[in-house]
Amino acid sequence: MALIVQKYGGTSVGTVERIQNVARRVAKTFDEGNEVIVIVSAMAGETNRLVALANEISDMPDEREYDVLVSTGEQVTIALLSMCLKSMGYKAKSYLGSQIPMLTDKAYSRARIEEIGDKNIRADLQAGTIVVVAGFQGIDSDGNITTLGRGGSDTSAVAVAAALKADVCEIYTDVDGVYTTDPRIVPEARKIDKISYEEMLEMASLGAKILQIRSVEFAKKYNVVVHVRSSFDDSQGTLVMKEDQEMETVLVSGVTFNKDEAKISIFGVPDQPGVASQIFSPLGLNNITVDMIIQNISHQGATDITFTVPKTDCKKALQIIEGVAKDINARGVSHNTNIAKVSIVGVGMRSHTGVATTMFDTLAREGINIEMISTSEIKVSCVISDKYTELAVRILHEAFGLDRQAQEA
Repeated sequence: MALIVQKYGGTSVGTVERIQNVARRVAKTFDEGNEVIVIVSAMAGETNRLVALANEISDMPDEREYDVLVSTGEQVTIALLSMCLKSMGYKAKSYLGSQIPMLTDKAYSRARIEEIGDKNIRADLQAGTIVVVAGFQGIDSDGNITTLGRGGSDTSAVAVAAALKADVCEIYTDVDGVYTTDPRIVPEARKIDKISYEEMLEMASLGAKILQIRSVEFAKKYNVVVHVRSSFDDSQGTLVMKEDQEMETVLVSGVTFNKDEAKISIFGVPDQPGVASQIFSPLGLNNITVDMIIQNISHQGATDITFTVPKTDCKKALQIIEGVAKDINARGVSHNTNIAKVSIVGVGMRSHTGVATTMFDTLAREGINIEMISTSEIKVSCVISDKYTELAVRILHEAFGLDRQAQEA
């Protein structure tokens, strides 16, 4: 007997018919002799509807009440799925985050999980009950409802799987796995059978929207095997797991892109100790995430610094940086929102040379200028003009043989 955690996203439970389909899939897993915990999201579009209601009431909704509101979508889904399973003759019980309990910190709308109780769920599993859990939500030490941020149901699922030492955490979505790139751009993209936590973390952070990044962090920390699958067929998906030797033989596993960033440059920055802190500390204090950073060579005691931030934070970041520029007597500030970050990812880069050169040469042959570069052990990212995004993805996918692998599979 295995303990299996299954998570179904909003599209998978978007209608009563689809909830019934999920119930049949859950029942089949249970009938095969497994213990089953199901984590579900709100029905497709429901969270957006609730957020819109909040914004109609107030331009700045109270954070506590905001979480009370948006957490209700999952409550509807767990009740409907549990009802459906019971109507099919199965024992089922729904759980809100507070009933597990899933304890979090006090950061409304972006809470982080601190502890998960397992006593109640284990008792139900032992009694032959299918446990249905509301994703995305928890409770703080004062008893207030908290939410984990958009995509938080993935994190809920992996966290529950870790706490109860599940054999696998199956993430069901509207796609059947992780691909070498977006198949809408490159039809020859190949489904990846296995991918390491490190590669999935990089791909999630670089724009691939299959898994929420915090869920992958949880999986890596607690060694939870994650199986990304389609809720609409029975095909095998992609296993996200600890790196093995087979993975290292693949030079590049995937090509990702992200059009949701903006570039900010500050010119004539005094080249002296402490200035970088003066620039970036105010951004951190305002919860603005800085991604790539480049500092030019100092000339006559001054330098230029360029960095990227989420496009949604660009206006706020500009206001902050323009103030900082005056304080440090910098020459000026500029920004550009028409950029994209294109990246290649693969654990095979650790043991192979020339990967970055191949990427740069490939882009150069098509006249695509590289504005910024960032690297790690297993990824190379380039900022380019967003009008070249799809071309860059296609030619890089081909340059690293991912098309050929698709044909050979």
